[in-house]
Amino acid sequence: MIERALLAKPRGFCAGVVMAIGAVEKAARQEDRPVTVYHSIVHNHTVVARLERERGVHFVEDLDSVPALPGGGDTIVFSAHGVSPLVRARARELGLSTIDATCPLVTKVHTEAKKYAREGYTILLIGDSARHQEVIGTQGEAPEATLLVGVLGKTGEGLHDPYTVRVPDPERVVVLTQTTLSVDDTRRTVDILKARFPALLIPPSEDLCYATKNRQDEVKRIAKQVDAFLVVTSTHSSNGMRLLELAEAECGRALRLESAADLDGLNLEGVRTVGITSAASTPDDLVQAVVERLRAANPALVVSEEGEWEHIEFREPKKLGPNGMAL
Repeated sequence: MIERALLAKPRGFCAGVVMAIGAVEKAARQEDRPVTVYHSIVHNHTVVARLERERGVHFVEDLDSVPALPGGGDTIVFSAHGVSPLVRARARELGLSTIDATCPLVTKVHTEAKKYAREGYTILLIGDSARHQEVIGTQGEAPEATLLVGVLGKTGEGLHDPYTVRVPDPERVVVLTQTTLSVDDTRRTVDILKARFPALLIPPSEDLCYATKNRQDEVKRIAKQVDAFLVVTSTHSSNGMRLLELAEAECGRALRLESAADLDGLNLEGVRTVGITSAASTPDDLVQAVVERLRAANPALVVSEEGEWEHIEFREPKKLGPNGMAL
């Protein structure tokens, strides 16, 4: 029987996710025609399904499909992961009004990419996949100047190994990162690059987002106290899967679930104390449903919340017309 559950704080929605989902919900209430989102607004199946079902929101991976959507929506929301200049340009060509729900921390990395490309630097962009929307958007700001580097040599299609990546001028090279990576793995990767390129420029403020770091720090703290860790996340959430990997490394037994229903398929034999956390894109009601299901199966369960909540808010984005003017 499970006797105790430790709920990590912070967990679940970060400020960027709250801002992005709020922007879609507000647009859906105010627009006369259906609202469309380019890519999943955040990487969570439940969030997307709820917006489709309850708000009538469309999700697309190609802007050219927007005119043919039911209702002919003319407003496009850019997801929290950010988009490249090519996507913005195509939205203007199609005459679409836009709401940019890009997380401000991602926007900061975009700004850095443009700045260093103008100054003639080669940008080493550390990411976990060349297909991740955040990586695509950031690389799109300076494609000719950017090389994608895998974390700790985890190379895949389009990713260079930090041990072997080559740059045109070792004296003019800068490192930027996807915001949702493992803090420890990113630090080690940067150390490898710094050893290879002593002149490597590292921006003074870390690109990894505060929410990613805070959630990982709390998992590390709790992991030593539990027999197993439950991580509520969709598989395509980068920050969520990094939490799962970290919990496994720190605790030795980490299990992923999308919702409380997945508890039925998990082996929790021998677990007396369990840690619970969730990705920055996971609604907390999913976590609470997991807790209630554990309580139902373990009537004497003691639940405690560990850590501190974040108190950060991001300003809601404005709607812009095809000409770039605020509406």
